[in-house]
Amino acid sequence: MDTQRSAQVGRPRSFDADEALENAMRVFWQNGYEGASLPDLLEAMGISRTSMYAAFGNKEELFRKALARYAEGPASYGAQAMAEETAHRVATVFLRGAVRSSTLPGYPTGCLSLRASLIGGESGQTIRNLLAAWRDETGTLLTERFRRAVDEGDLATGTSPELLARYLMTIGNGVAIQAAGGAERADLERIVDAVLQSWPPALPLAEDEH
Repeated sequence: MDTQRSAQVGRPRSFDADEALENAMRVFWQNGYEGASLPDLLEAMGISRTSMYAAFGNKEELFRKALARYAEGPASYGAQAMAEETAHRVATVFLRGAVRSSTLPGYPTGCLSLRASLIGGESGQTIRNLLAAWRDETGTLLTERFRRAVDEGDLATGTSPELLARYLMTIGNGVAIQAAGGAERADLERIVDAVLQSWPPALPLAEDEH
């Protein structure tokens, strides 16, 4: 390690790394990955390019850290839903969490994952793949949770756990898109109420499940 590098490592940070990451998350949430320019990120974080690279890495690494913060904070309702005792409670916590996360006061509306992945060029493909995998993981966890609900008799034997998980994810994504388009929280909550009143939905079995 050279002398300059040693000095950088030993020098105490003159900024709050937690606050800087929070602000970076908000910029990505508002503008998406490719729409979040480095100058915009640095301004929001209140740090220099050198400090950003030293503390968080490059833009892609910064985004990965911001996504982890998002998953543990505004989007933590997904993990919370999996721990609920019944499939109805899973759906309730998941959908109400999607509404709450998409309409948090002082935050961008909608979902960081969808905003960062719906549009973009080749330079953002790695991030879009990352976000697709992140959403797929949630779908897999929901499928496994609903499969357990079928095994336990909480859901009818003929229920397709995979289709039910995709249904719930689709409603959750729709809530986020509506919120990003300006829908009010109260209106989204009424939509969720309607979904939960008919839970579980009458979904057809997939071809390989007949």
